[in-house]
Amino acid sequence: MSNFFGAPSVHHDRNRSTSRQPGCAPALLCALLALYCAAAGAQSVALSGVMGDRALLVIDGSAQVLASGESRQGVKLVSTDGETAIVELGGHRQNLRVGESPVSVGNRGAGSAARVTLHAGSGGHFMGTGQFNGVTLPFVVDTGASNVVMSTSQADQIGLQYRNGQRGAVTTANGTVPAWLVQLNSVRLGEVEIYNVAVTVVPAGAPVVLLGNSFLGRFQMRQENDELVLEKRF
Repeated sequence: MSNFFGAPSVHHDRNRSTSRQPGCAPALLCALLALYCAAAGAQSVALSGVMGDRALLVIDGSAQVLASGESRQGVKLVSTDGETAIVELGGHRQNLRVGESPVSVGNRGAGSAARVTLHAGSGGHFMGTGQFNGVTLPFVVDTGASNVVMSTSQADQIGLQYRNGQRGAVTTANGTVPAWLVQLNSVRLGEVEIYNVAVTVVPAGAPVVLLGNSFLGRFQMRQENDELVLEKRF
């Protein structure tokens, strides 16, 4: 099956999902740290680099080097793997990748905000972490995908009953494999939350969720240099 770097075409009665090839994340420690201004009362954490079992984290705008198992400022580094790290903050574990937008906890509202700003990571792609049915997963924005697209393993992780959805097919280099079209109860980025979002579930593929137009189409979008601004349509 084609993977994240050559994503499949997904066929349904009325939907087709595709993705474009993302750029590769940097293999070494980022030379510059981006400052992040968190919302009042919230704690933010971003991964700036990985060095073996140590990670360079930006916690509330302050650079900190943590070893696996070490905690600082209420953030625990659980483990590292290549250009990713798992941290624990606010009682929840989060998957971070070098160059992604920061994740935050604390003073979370009801998701009633109308605007969210994403920052470009490596390769100019807009990546981050979001809440899919309340579970945190990494994503990459893909304006070429008709729907949000996730793998069966990601769907299982969030408890999505995708096999009860509309059956479809994925065309790959090795043939056709099954796919399912279902609805996510909610997708949340920061303080912005959207409900009833179509998602295509495929057997394998991307290590991140492809944030397609079933979500993006609910916003007015504009790109300003390395920022992508999403504003809810009303």
